[in-house]
Amino acid sequence: MGSIEKFEEIIGYTFKNKNLIHQALTHSSYANERKIPGGSNERLEFLGDSVLSIVVSSYLYGNLTSVAEGELTKLRASLVCEKSLHVFAQQIRLGEFLLLGKGEENTGGRERPSILADAFEAVIAAIYLDGGYEPASKHILRFIPKDIQISKKPVFNDFKTILQEIVQKNPEEKVEYILAGEEGPDHNKRFVVEVCLNSNVIGRGKGKSKKEAEQLAAKEALELMGYEAQ
Repeated sequence: MGSIEKFEEIIGYTFKNKNLIHQALTHSSYANERKIPGGSNERLEFLGDSVLSIVVSSYLYGNLTSVAEGELTKLRASLVCEKSLHVFAQQIRLGEFLLLGKGEENTGGRERPSILADAFEAVIAAIYLDGGYEPASKHILRFIPKDIQISKKPVFNDFKTILQEIVQKNPEEKVEYILAGEEGPDHNKRFVVEVCLNSNVIGRGKGKSKKEAEQLAAKEALELMGYEAQ
């Protein structure tokens, strides 16, 4: 693991309370091995997710004044999704500074997108708690493209296929379609399907068949990821 001082140099922020950044860089596997109750970055990740969302939302609202709410939502989703946070984390070499348990260390935890994305959010929370909103916002906005704009995406017909292709770029990610319910009489039944990424619901669809509901769930997931799914 790299030193705290080196990481501070990379992100351009010096912590007054070093315990905060130490906890932000501590994965649950390390805390569990060392039997440190509440010592992982999971609670900080929870807070960091909210700070990230408000900073990105505020930036998009203020800089894309002619863009409708729906497009702003798609843009925000594409900027705060795990894939984007993984890229941001790589830019500050976050993986080098993580405290990992032996199992995670030996199985490539330092490069795992989910671990890096979560730690990235935890670092945001640590900065927020240590210095307030302004330094946290400054840290986040360094990763947002200055020429960000609404871009036209290809039109996809098979939404399930394109979603699967996107997810397969990260081998550890898993997409699953779950039947969440059925509505209406037998002659006019509607199926409700949720699509989950690593057990997290990322889309929901309703259709006359399970296949149609799955396609619509994948369509919603793609739209939240910033794709023009039509």
